[in-house]
Amino acid sequence: MNFEAILSDLKAKKYQPVYFLMGEESYYIDYISDYISNEVLNDTEKEFNQTVLYAKDIDVQTVISTAKQFPFMGERMVVIVKEAQQLKKIEQLENYLKNPQESTILVFCHKYKSLDKRKSIYKTLSKKAVLFESKKLYDNQVPAWIVNYLSSKQYKIGHKASHLIAEYLGNDLNKVSNELDKLMIITPANSEITAESIETNIGISKDYNNFELTNALAKKDILKSNRIANFFAQNPKDNPLVVSVGVIFNFFQKVLLYHTLKDKSSNNAVRVLKVNPYFIKDYQMAARNYSKRKSMYIIGLCRTYDMKSKGIDNYSINDGELLKEFLFKILH
Repeated sequence: MNFEAILSDLKAKKYQPVYFLMGEESYYIDYISDYISNEVLNDTEKEFNQTVLYAKDIDVQTVISTAKQFPFMGERMVVIVKEAQQLKKIEQLENYLKNPQESTILVFCHKYKSLDKRKSIYKTLSKKAVLFESKKLYDNQVPAWIVNYLSSKQYKIGHKASHLIAEYLGNDLNKVSNELDKLMIITPANSEITAESIETNIGISKDYNNFELTNALAKKDILKSNRIANFFAQNPKDNPLVVSVGVIFNFFQKVLLYHTLKDKSSNNAVRVLKVNPYFIKDYQMAARNYSKRKSMYIIGLCRTYDMKSKGIDNYSINDGELLKEFLFKILH
């Protein structure tokens, strides 16, 4: 089942005996387990019928014996197993899964990795339990996620602002949602979260960031590129070279891909490059300013400066000077 279907059933009080939540993205695992923890039982029922177990401190038999208990003065029990990825001999659950306690909701939070799909336990879970795999979003999916997250809470955010947050915070959805929650506290409901608000409250410069750097490079705006490079050089901890190189690499990979398209219409380019339609003009402009050969050269430069940023073949130049050197070679 997917996240939306699971949440819909929970809200409709259609509960299942076992939920096995696994995967690299912890946000959805936390969301589902927290919903079950907070909403299934009332406060009085929780005192007697809700148990949280930590896998590092227990074994499978403890989980099973707890789950097999009957609720006290209530209809059901909730048992949540945290850090289930540390549970040893998890295959011992199979017999319980074949005949689970119907009055118990047993939830496993198996974070940061998934079960081996070739194993018998995975196959049994897929048949006998609600098995949910929480996958990491790709970086280019995060801005849309931000828009949808805020929209669900009656807030708006523009394309530039959503990309600014995504570029700065990455694809850790717990981290992103925490920062968005902070912004919503200080922003009136039904209003827009702006780049200025993000700069003031999160500390991301709306003018000096990797998003603006790729925009300046696309335009071959030498002055703006150098201003951003100087700002980064003065604030190296907030703007590590390795991140900037990665962003530029991803940008010019898409520029190179655009060069290969036979159908260069905006609609087709958006589909193939998998970018927001609002930003396709940046790739079109970059393709006009950088030939296919130059784009390939820049991608090669990215690999070189990625290694230099990690200390390989670089023994004395700091990140700020490396970035300036890198941008000079791109722009000239």
